[in-house]
Amino acid sequence: MEYGISLDLGTSGFRAHAVDLNTKKILSTSITECHPLPGANIMDHLTFSIRVGQDVAHNIVVDTVNKLIKTLGIDLKDVVRMSICGNPIQLSLAQNIPVEDLAFAGENAKRVRGIKEQKRDAGVFSAVACGFDVPDKTELYVPPAIRHEIGADALAMMYKSGFLDQKENCLVTDYGTNAEMALKVGDDIYTGSAAAGPAMEGQSIECGMLAAPGAISDLEYDFQWICKVLDDDLIPRNGDRFDFSLGVMSEEGPMHGKAVGITGTGVIAAVAVAKESDLWKKGKLTTEDGKMHLQDGVFITSNDISEAMKAIGAMRAGHFTLLEHAGIKFGDLKTMYMCGASGTYVDAVKGRDVGLLPPTCDNIFQYGNTSLALSTDLLMNPELLDELQETANSIRANHIMFAGDKIFEQIYVQELAYCEEGMSMSKYNDNNVAAGLQALPKPIGHPKVTRVSMRDIADLGERGLYILHDLGTNLVGKMEGCTGCKKCEHECPENALTVSKDKTITVKTKNCLGTACYRCQYVCPEKVMQFDSLRLS
Repeated sequence: MEYGISLDLGTSGFRAHAVDLNTKKILSTSITECHPLPGANIMDHLTFSIRVGQDVAHNIVVDTVNKLIKTLGIDLKDVVRMSICGNPIQLSLAQNIPVEDLAFAGENAKRVRGIKEQKRDAGVFSAVACGFDVPDKTELYVPPAIRHEIGADALAMMYKSGFLDQKENCLVTDYGTNAEMALKVGDDIYTGSAAAGPAMEGQSIECGMLAAPGAISDLEYDFQWICKVLDDDLIPRNGDRFDFSLGVMSEEGPMHGKAVGITGTGVIAAVAVAKESDLWKKGKLTTEDGKMHLQDGVFITSNDISEAMKAIGAMRAGHFTLLEHAGIKFGDLKTMYMCGASGTYVDAVKGRDVGLLPPTCDNIFQYGNTSLALSTDLLMNPELLDELQETANSIRANHIMFAGDKIFEQIYVQELAYCEEGMSMSKYNDNNVAAGLQALPKPIGHPKVTRVSMRDIADLGERGLYILHDLGTNLVGKMEGCTGCKKCEHECPENALTVSKDKTITVKTKNCLGTACYRCQYVCPEKVMQFDSLRLS
């Protein structure tokens, strides 16, 4: 018996397949409930690696992968091949490749700091050398990045969706925390990555969770609103019916009692419902208690809606910016490919209405997790590696760094005013037109939507899905001058930090918000708490 393991190392978590290499069948699937590193986005992970240490970040990532693959239900002694796919930062951390070149844009910035550009081409490596608990001769297949800002996950969404073969103008987006996107105009490809934030993955949402059994993934209208809840096979099923204008549940559904949280696509649906039902006014829900109550105690707050709208705004600003750089109008774009868990479970029509995809797209294709799919293809057919490298070499991509782009800045400022201050869409357009940009048209008609996959992981295998909760590790340290007052412990919003009697500080990495927070450090009355000095226990 010979087994293979394919991995998707995503910003929100890791996913793995066990594959029988003789029959080419997927046997089992395991996923993590979150990412093991502190922080909720890719920049948090990058900053943590640079400040706390690349080796620390590498060890946490590898430790989690090893815990994950042990849950696949196969004898790891029979594993002969592994494959991994993901963005450049996640793959670099797994392989222990320096990530400093990913932290700075521009050759001058790198040259001044003595940073060397790392090579991220396709290759076959030793899985054991990376630290994975598999036999010595196990080969690790890694697909190429297109360039250092455009990783293997972006190549996966272009390759697996059919985007590269499309002759007409088209757009593809992997909806998630980092929101990779690409616009194809003729033979030219324009790429970008919008830091949409964790709301798209159900994170930083009060009742939020990743796409997993028990997650409310959508709200479907049938005279009233029906909660759609993911079952054990990650298929959306009918839950309870609600009248949100009255704030009451009218009828229990087959999935009653089985909802445990809400994923990003469910939050997007809540945004659409709140706007359509006129429940959202100037940054606040107008319900009696400021919440939208769903089934089984799951609810949405005003802050949740705001976080989701900021994520939508970042993505819309990204799409808008790519069109402007390509010199085309919204009316010239009709085809859209949606990838990732959020791109799979979201109602594409609602998504278009709230701004997740351009309003002129009338031919929409929804795919699943293309990163894991490509990793699995590579595992079953190692010769694909050469083809992927040739494809990466042939893509003429113009990458736009949104963080320093004036067009993106102009549009995103309007997005924030629209979602947080209640600015009208007519004023939004007036301001952009005054800045020399095109106006954003309204959605027209009903688009044709093709669901290529009903769930983000198309084939779970015979055993089905396992969710790993025991991941990450502890960072510990003692701070000279610490009085043991525990203000850092009390300030931690995620209850990730504890202070023992001997003044040892312990942080659970999977719960910590990392560099996006640092409230433990800022609140220290003695100014001795230094998060970056913590080390693995």
